[in-house]
Amino acid sequence: MKKNKNLLTLILVMLFTITSCNTVSEKHLELEKAQTTLEENITMYESVWDKVINGRQIDLINEDYFDKDVVVLGTSEGDLTGLENFKTYYSNYVIGFSDAEFTIVDIFGQGDKIVKHWNFKGTHDGDFFGVLPTGKKVDVSGTTLVKMKNGKIASEQDYFDLLDFYTQLGLM
Repeated sequence: MKKNKNLLTLILVMLFTITSCNTVSEKHLELEKAQTTLEENITMYESVWDKVINGRQIDLINEDYFDKDVVVLGTSEGDLTGLENFKTYYSNYVIGFSDAEFTIVDIFGQGDKIVKHWNFKGTHDGDFFGVLPTGKKVDVSGTTLVKMKNGKIASEQDYFDLLDFYTQLGLM
């Protein structure tokens, strides 16, 4: 009887150990997958914005990289939804600054969110949101909060010192 009890205890301990290892292993795999997805999102994100601004390839704002219902949040016109509105908004930076230099200073994320610290330099030599060229050089830094969805950019919200930006343009 005592042998059966000891055997039963041993079996229960082994069963508990095996199932615990599987649970830890599954969670580890989930974390690895999430980290890989985040790294892929960041790599794609950096590459696309480098090409859009520095490479002046505004047509990369398309369904290959952006959700069809992509949103730019918090503009002076409110939130702008959809690929065409998003593309029109950011094309102002390409059109308004022919020598635009966009640098991602730092980028990190968690889950489906990315935070980007950036720097934008250029000479205002084209139409920029209806402002005629001033010939002034700008050098501004800011932060963008990004939301990804299924490996595509779903929303962005830019934060930077508009007063400093307008002052550099000679508008203040």
